[in-house]
Amino acid sequence: MTRALGSSSIVVSATGLGCNNFGRPGSKTEGQEGTDAVIHAAIDAGITLFDTADLYGYSFGKSEEMMGRSLVGRRDEIVLATKFGYPESGAPYAGARGSREFIRASIEGSLTRLKTDRIDLYQLHMPDTDTPIAETLSALDELVREGKVLAIGHSNFSAEQMEEAARVAAELGVTPFVTAQNELSLVNRETDISVTPAARKLGLGLLPFFPIANGLLTGKFTRDHFPADSRIMRQRAHVAEGANWDALDAYRALCEGWGVSMLEATFGWLLTHEPISSVIAGATTPEQVRQNAAAGEAFRPTPEQIAQIEALFPRPAAA
Repeated sequence: MTRALGSSSIVVSATGLGCNNFGRPGSKTEGQEGTDAVIHAAIDAGITLFDTADLYGYSFGKSEEMMGRSLVGRRDEIVLATKFGYPESGAPYAGARGSREFIRASIEGSLTRLKTDRIDLYQLHMPDTDTPIAETLSALDELVREGKVLAIGHSNFSAEQMEEAARVAAELGVTPFVTAQNELSLVNRETDISVTPAARKLGLGLLPFFPIANGLLTGKFTRDHFPADSRIMRQRAHVAEGANWDALDAYRALCEGWGVSMLEATFGWLLTHEPISSVIAGATTPEQVRQNAAAGEAFRPTPEQIAQIEALFPRPAAA
């Protein structure tokens, strides 16, 4: 199953691969062999959207470097997305994060590490309030015109920032953002207050990160069992310890009654959630990749089932 990446002509798989585990200390993909295994398994499973960032890995650029080696001979089988401009990332570039100077240096670094001549989706990782959005958009438009970037997106923008960026791009006649990447899952629906409606209005493809809440929605966690080798327990134990287990237990019961796994129901809910273009999920083993790819194809809840799910995990009230 494929979908358009927002209003662009780029087509991606409904399930994407989050690449923040490549080069992550303590993970099975810390080294090149584990990274190769996951990347090749993802491509073989039909996953085409690969999302990374220049800061991912145990040192700046490490995930991109490892991906560049893994993708030799297979680069044209995927849609390659990366991000730049995260605060305090350790980027060795001059200028403010959204400035033309910084962007020109960033793209060259990513192209070199990824061993490619283009980035399919180039995303500003965090808003830069020190740089006018007009300068950022103009610099990114140059990259599109030069063929170094095919489409652009943003991450962690508020609805107001999304609206401003769309307005300025139209006024300048430059390439607009086509995607918004923000945190969204059943257990964290803050994005649905204003960002999701803004993305829908502006024709942006929404790319949720942490869509399975760091593994909490995979079904592997229960009220009484937190897998010790999971990312949550290694890095974000508070996610499991502070979870709404009454809602999660009720969700598990719903899924069992429908004959689907929690992972399948979670992917299904997300992929009926307009305007999501792809569900980006991380993985550290080929088996996890294949499970995610299969879950993205397995189940689509009916309107009645969606209502039952959202009754357990309601959208927060607007402030």
